[in-house]
Amino acid sequence: MIPTEIVSRALGMGLDIIAVTDHNSAGNVEAVQIAGRQAGISVIGGMEITTEEEVHLLAYFDRNEDLFSVERVVQDNLSGTNDPEAFGEQVFIDSTDKILGISEKLLFGATALGVEAVVDLVHRNNGMVFAAHADREAFSIISQLGYIPQGLELDGIELITVPAEISGANGIRSLYGYPYIFSSDAHYAADIGKRVTMFRLGESGVAELLQAMKGESGRSIVD
Repeated sequence: MIPTEIVSRALGMGLDIIAVTDHNSAGNVEAVQIAGRQAGISVIGGMEITTEEEVHLLAYFDRNEDLFSVERVVQDNLSGTNDPEAFGEQVFIDSTDKILGISEKLLFGATALGVEAVVDLVHRNNGMVFAAHADREAFSIISQLGYIPQGLELDGIELITVPAEISGANGIRSLYGYPYIFSSDAHYAADIGKRVTMFRLGESGVAELLQAMKGESGRSIVD
């Protein structure tokens, strides 16, 4: 996907806020943020980090400097070289869709960082961390570990489908003891906005989303 395509699709789906979470890289975040500002859409920067257990964790940040600090650690703990014929070129693009460069690292690979280490790393850099697609049969914390470790300080979990059993009221809802959101996990433009979460916020941003998931200061998840 290219920045203008992402933003155009998001606009067409009536979205106000989106997040860019490429695998183990933040190289395209700023380009989509610029395109988003021009179109009136808020773009939260982040990454989908693969732990050594092959668990996918979503990290979101208000400040790009915090995001890039985490990216450096993730990249230092990532091995392997991409095979373009098998996985395609991993390109970095500017806000006008011009290709700026190519990553030779295997960005879809696992890092040498464990689940607890990634959660701690994100929090030390002022980020919010979710278990990605927790209800999927591959690369989720449940599929890889069989459970969520006791005391793991996740800020929430991402779901792709509506769970059979949920709990919550007054804008607060939880599964496995964590707040949850729905999102599209879009790898193609056509998938953007297929699943969404409605929030009541004062403004865009990670701090506001954290308050909404706790039902604090008038912020909430809207069912």
